[in-house]
Amino acid sequence: MHHNSPILIEGATVVFGDRLQPASIRIEEGRITDIDGARDGAAVIDGRGHLLGPAFVDVHGDAFERQLMPRPGTMLPVAPALLETDRQLAANGIATAFHALTLSWEPGLRSVDNGRAVVSSLDTQASRLMVDNRVQLRWETFCFEAIDLIRDALSGPRQPSIAFNDHTSMLLLDPSISLQERPFDLDPNFPALDPGSPVFADKMAERAKRAKLPVSDMIAMARTMWERRPQVLAAINEVSALGEAAGAPMLSHDDSQIETRDFYRARGARICEFPMNRRVARAARDAGDFIVFGAPNATRGGSHLASIGAADMIREGLCDILASDYYYPAMLLGLARLKADGVGSLQDLWPLVSGNPARASGLEDRGTIKVGSRADLILVEWPEGDVPVVRRTWVAGREAYRAIAAGH
Repeated sequence: MHHNSPILIEGATVVFGDRLQPASIRIEEGRITDIDGARDGAAVIDGRGHLLGPAFVDVHGDAFERQLMPRPGTMLPVAPALLETDRQLAANGIATAFHALTLSWEPGLRSVDNGRAVVSSLDTQASRLMVDNRVQLRWETFCFEAIDLIRDALSGPRQPSIAFNDHTSMLLLDPSISLQERPFDLDPNFPALDPGSPVFADKMAERAKRAKLPVSDMIAMARTMWERRPQVLAAINEVSALGEAAGAPMLSHDDSQIETRDFYRARGARICEFPMNRRVARAARDAGDFIVFGAPNATRGGSHLASIGAADMIREGLCDILASDYYYPAMLLGLARLKADGVGSLQDLWPLVSGNPARASGLEDRGTIKVGSRADLILVEWPEGDVPVVRRTWVAGREAYRAIAAGH
């Protein structure tokens, strides 16, 4: 069936913005054109016993790294890794994905060269991909080598987002101070370790293994990078200006101080990604920023870092968006866990993984079920008291995924 033939999904319980209600949804030319209208020549899809919701929009997912490097140190070719990632996205109901592509000075998986390979492969494979694959340029602020790639990606066909990360300062942070309460990264009195100290050498052992380098080389590299610290502000200003000029969504990552959030907001980053304490989340909320937490955190009922729980943040009105983070199935499973724990009704929770991330990303055409919206939809089988599972996914009206269970 050509995807331009009209489709009518009938009998499903539909997740609207303010209610769950049985309805029929008509799709034509990739958009929702009618709700509860006549069949009128459409191919009818039986949605009875299923839930029909807006497909997910993922602002930050790095599970694709596991297709590129399925075990530590084992790199596979980029194109098949992205095609496989795309299949996983479709099967998990994610119609729009921003791959958190770390652009770091560390060699290997998170290097600028690898970042360039991913961006160019997404361009080459675009017509073969099922969902809207984009990149979050997860830029390490000390990695000046990435700025040309950022400029190129911003002028490319699928607008990326930019996330400001500073793991270099985190790496050099005196271990007596918690990451959650560390000072603003550019604070002149930032409590940094001496890169020549044995404590720092111990800290670098794990990273050296990931980068497949001798520890001494890794330490030398970190030391060279730390010497760039006086130029980091200018680099951040350059990248944020590029992002603003392109109208790209911008995020700051792991903010620990209100000063950090204020600094990035002033540069156009209106998304606060994984704030590390309530104080920062409240400041972000008061300023009208979007606040992102991890869906795996919501699924498990806690963070893998000793940070704040997503469920508590949602209850307190301090979370707008749940991102897949490192596990694609968590978007649906997170909804299920939050619903089971009484955090909210399904129609109140669903915007966390669809409408809100779409708005934050400047994608006003998707994320909600209404006439005129892009037809990004998922049909979910969700037996009472059991695990929900995606059975069909449509992306701009195209069927990107279909799975028929043995019992049917």
